[in-house]
Amino acid sequence: MLCVATIQSKNSRGHKYWYIVESRRVNGKPRPIVLEYLGKAETLLRRLQQGIGERLKVKSHSHGAVAALLVVARKLDVVAVINRHIHSRRSYWPEKPLRNNLTAGITLLLAAIGRVCMPTSKRGWWTWAQGASCEYLLRTSLSKLDSQHFWDLMDCLPEDAIEKVELELLRNLQQQYGLADDTLFYDTTNFYTFVDTDNIRCDLPQRGKNKQKRHDLRQVGLALVVTRQDFIPLLHHTYKGNTSDSTVFRQVVGRIKRRMEDLDMDLEKHTLVFDRGCNSKKNLALVARLKLHYAGALTPSHHMDLIEDAETNFSPTEIGDKTLSLYRDRRTIWGEERTVVVFISEKLKAGQLRGVYQGLKKRKLALGKIQRSLANPRARKRTRERLTERIDNLLKGQFMKDLLTYDLSELGDGRFSLTYKTNKEKLDQLEDRLGFRILMTDRHQWRTEEIVAAFYGQSTVEQAFKNIKNPYHLAITPEFHWTDQKIRVHYFSCVLGYLLASLIWKEARTKVGFKGTLDTLFDTLNDIRLSTLLEMSGKRGKPKATRQIEEMTDDQKCLLEGLNLADVHKKPLKIKGVSVYN
Repeated sequence: MLCVATIQSKNSRGHKYWYIVESRRVNGKPRPIVLEYLGKAETLLRRLQQGIGERLKVKSHSHGAVAALLVVARKLDVVAVINRHIHSRRSYWPEKPLRNNLTAGITLLLAAIGRVCMPTSKRGWWTWAQGASCEYLLRTSLSKLDSQHFWDLMDCLPEDAIEKVELELLRNLQQQYGLADDTLFYDTTNFYTFVDTDNIRCDLPQRGKNKQKRHDLRQVGLALVVTRQDFIPLLHHTYKGNTSDSTVFRQVVGRIKRRMEDLDMDLEKHTLVFDRGCNSKKNLALVARLKLHYAGALTPSHHMDLIEDAETNFSPTEIGDKTLSLYRDRRTIWGEERTVVVFISEKLKAGQLRGVYQGLKKRKLALGKIQRSLANPRARKRTRERLTERIDNLLKGQFMKDLLTYDLSELGDGRFSLTYKTNKEKLDQLEDRLGFRILMTDRHQWRTEEIVAAFYGQSTVEQAFKNIKNPYHLAITPEFHWTDQKIRVHYFSCVLGYLLASLIWKEARTKVGFKGTLDTLFDTLNDIRLSTLLEMSGKRGKPKATRQIEEMTDDQKCLLEGLNLADVHKKPLKIKGVSVYN
C-alpha cells in the first residue's frame, strides 16, 4: 500500500500551523506521523520565496599551504620537540605555561606557518588566520592569538635551548627525509629593524653596512648554513649588526663542525663553501685545526702576483656548456698549501665596469658643481687646504684611485679655478684587471670544474636569503621586537618556517616534478581553498556544515595529490602537544 504525504494544519492559540504528515500504521492502526514542521502560512511563503540558495551560506579558506606545513611539522614532531625545552622565566607562571589553552610549541609553530604563508606582525596574525584553514585542521580556537599571546610564550623559550631544538628537529628530519649531501654552503646577511636608537635593552640591533641600503637604521645579522641539494638550513646564528663577516665566521665555524658531528656527517666527505668575506689568516688556520675541508675565494687585489702569473698562463677549459680561460696552481698562502684557480668572470667584469662608470659620472657631476661655484664672481673666499680635502674625499671609492686627476689653480685673494679629466691610461689598465676571480680549496684531488662548480654553488645560500627576504612568503621582516631574547626566538621561528617550506619544496620536486620556485609553489598552494557549505535550518543550534576542496587547476590537483593532502581536511590532524605538554 502506497502512503502519500499530505499537508495538514493544526490550530493552536488562535494561529494555524502547517505540517507535512504521512499516515502510517502503528500497532495495526493508522496514525498521522509528522515528517516536517512548516510553521505558519507566512513563514512557509517566505521559505518558498527565498528558495534553497538563501538557506545556504558558503565560507572559503586558504588551505593547501597550511595543510602541507602542518603535515610536515607533524612528521618532524615540531611541537613536542619545542615543548621539551620550554622553561618559563616568570616566577608567577608554571614552568611550562599554557595560554588560551595552547602550548608554547604550537604557538611558535603557528608563528612560523604565518611567516611562510603571509608575513605579518604578531598583532595581524589572527587577521590572516581567519582566512586560512589552520583553526579547522587543528580543531581548536585560535581567535585569541594576539601579540601578547605570542610575546608571553616566546618568552618561555630560553636562548640556549634554540640550538638544542634545532638539532633535535634535524635528527627527526634525517629519519623522515634523509640528508644526502656532500657540500654545505655558509653565508651571512642582515636585516634592518625599527628599534629606537635610544633603546638600551638590546645589544643585537646595531648600525652597520646594511645590505638593503638602510644605513639609517639598526640591523641584526643572520648567518646560515644550508645543503646544496635541497636548501635545507642546518644551522643559523643571530649576531650583532655591527660585526664583520670575518669575525662572525670565526665565532660560528666551531659550531658548524659540532653540528656536522652531531648529525653523524663524515667530515672527510663534506666540504664547507664560503665567500671571501670570511677569509683571514686566523680564520683559515682555525679551519685547518678543525680539520674541515673547504672551498672559498680570495680577494684579487691582495694577490697581484698570482693575477700576473695567471694573465700569461691561461688555458681554455670546458666547464659545463661553457669554455673558460683558467689558470690552476698550488700555492702557499698564509702558511698553508692551497689549490688555486684563477679565471675571468665576464658577468662580474660587466658589473664592476658598470659600477666604475657610474662612479665616474657621479664624481664628474660633483666636480662640475664645485667648478661652477668657484667660477661664480660672488663666490666666497676659500683656502687651498679645505678645497683639496673636499675634492680628495669626493674622489675616494672602490676602483676610483687615480681615475680622475684635477688641478687647482690659485687666482689670488682666496679665489681658485678647478680643471679635471679622466686618466684614460689608468682606466684602460683597470678594465684589463677587472673580473678576476681567485678560488681556493684544500681538495687538491678535485678537478678544476669541480672547484668552480662548488664555488658557484654558493648561490644556493644566496637564494635562501632571497627567499627569507621575500615580502610575500618567508620574510623575517616585519620584526617588531626590541629585546635580544625575543629577536633570537623570532629569527628561530622564521628559520623553522623556511625549514618546513624547503622540505615541502623538496617533496614537490621529487614526487610531482615541480619545476617552479619556492615562491611559486606557495602561491599555488595558497590558492587551493577549502570551502564550507553551511545549511541554515532555521532551528536553534549550529547549522549543518559540509566541507570540500574547491575546483582546482591541473597544477593544483597534481600538487594536492602528490603531497598526500587530498584527505587531510576529513579528520583532525593529531599533533602532540597542542594544548597539553606531553
